[in-house]
Amino acid sequence: MTDTNTARTIVGIIGNVIAFGLFSAPIPTMVQIWKMKSVSEFKPDPYVATVLNCMMWTFYGLPFVQPDSLLVITINGAGLVMELVYVIIFFIFATSPVRKRITIAMAIEVIFMAVVVFCTLYFLHTTKQRSMLVGILCIIFNIIMYASPLTVMALVIKTKSVKYMPFFLSLANFMNGAIWIVYACLKFDLYILIPNALGCLSGTIQFILYAMYYKTTNWKDDDEDREKRNLSAEIELSQA
Repeated sequence: MTDTNTARTIVGIIGNVIAFGLFSAPIPTMVQIWKMKSVSEFKPDPYVATVLNCMMWTFYGLPFVQPDSLLVITINGAGLVMELVYVIIFFIFATSPVRKRITIAMAIEVIFMAVVVFCTLYFLHTTKQRSMLVGILCIIFNIIMYASPLTVMALVIKTKSVKYMPFFLSLANFMNGAIWIVYACLKFDLYILIPNALGCLSGTIQFILYAMYYKTTNWKDDDEDREKRNLSAEIELSQA
């Protein structure tokens, strides 16, 4: 049992490092926005959505919901802080209509999260019941967020080009899913296993698309292409 716990801790730490890299992926985009003093064509949606996802997983990892899940708290807590910073940067440089959308979306998320926390703690009295409710919600939100990478994959198929689907981000997403699958299996946790299995499947499909369309990709670069790749990186981040 001790060996299993040690292995799970090591795997979880590796998962934290990989996931932190994924959460850090938008930093160049944020620097660009800060320099331009404008959000240009970038969208805040992936960051706003990831805020809720991180809040749900952080809550899931708390000892009175799912015991022995400290490493789930650490990475999603760090991710929550980073995503909030991204949202704040967007809010500062966005136009008034976009600011209004961000404010409404964040208010809805906070209210929803408060309702989830209240219902979980007030109506459910065992960690099994609580982890089931919160875990199912986490899976649902992860599945919804996997619709974003599908958009990028559809673009790859349509253009027969992988220029807008960064390989190393796809690789990082695949590795992140794989390492958390191992983590979930060492001390079986279905609610961590399912979304990360879907993440691995998504990464595998992206690798297949790379093999199919790499040779037909025009790698000639220009400013518009760079912006589109940054946008696709934002979309891919939503599944982390």
